[in-house]
Amino acid sequence: MPTRRLPRRPARHLRPLLGWRGRLILAAILIVTGIFASAFLARRLQPLQNTTAHHFDAILVLGTPADSDGNPTPTQLDRVTEAVREYQRGVAPRILLTGGPAHNRFVEAQVMARVAQALGIPPGVLLIEPRAQDTIQNACYSAAILSQAGLHSAEVISSASHLPRAAMIFSNLPQPLLWRMHPAPSAMESGAYSHASQAVELLKTARYLLWARWLEHC
Repeated sequence: MPTRRLPRRPARHLRPLLGWRGRLILAAILIVTGIFASAFLARRLQPLQNTTAHHFDAILVLGTPADSDGNPTPTQLDRVTEAVREYQRGVAPRILLTGGPAHNRFVEAQVMARVAQALGIPPGVLLIEPRAQDTIQNACYSAAILSQAGLHSAEVISSASHLPRAAMIFSNLPQPLLWRMHPAPSAMESGAYSHASQAVELLKTARYLLWARWLEHC
């Protein structure tokens, strides 16, 4: 009689993946992948302006930390230098600098204001927002300052990787504000640093979409 061949059993090391633990791990992987895919698409599809205007009431510079000694970092210099260029081009008659002591004891807006003055901007041109701890607060507090000053539009300057998330936040402001995102050119926004910046911003975008926009608002 021919020998009856028994069905092959799954290898011992694959068996755990067929149980509830494997299904749980797979579900977690799919959820995380879905979250980051949604954040990626949201960044790609987010409009970077809500107006076609080319002139604004103010140039709004989003904050980023000074170094541990209170000196401006290359990123701060890039953003303020671009704001000064735009001011000199006549894009807007005022510059609003926003950012509090978010990561150390130095107020970001004040450090950036010193840079702007060193580049020839008169103190009377500058508006200072010294409290914001993150981009949501940058937008909320700055919009309130602009409204109180009778200003209704702004060109928003930040690093290129930051702009899609900033645009999402400005899109959800409760008060009407016309805005356009404008990147600050930077030699650091290239190569490995650029990939790292994009990865960090993807994480922050996912956090914003999941809970930050619901928990923290104007």
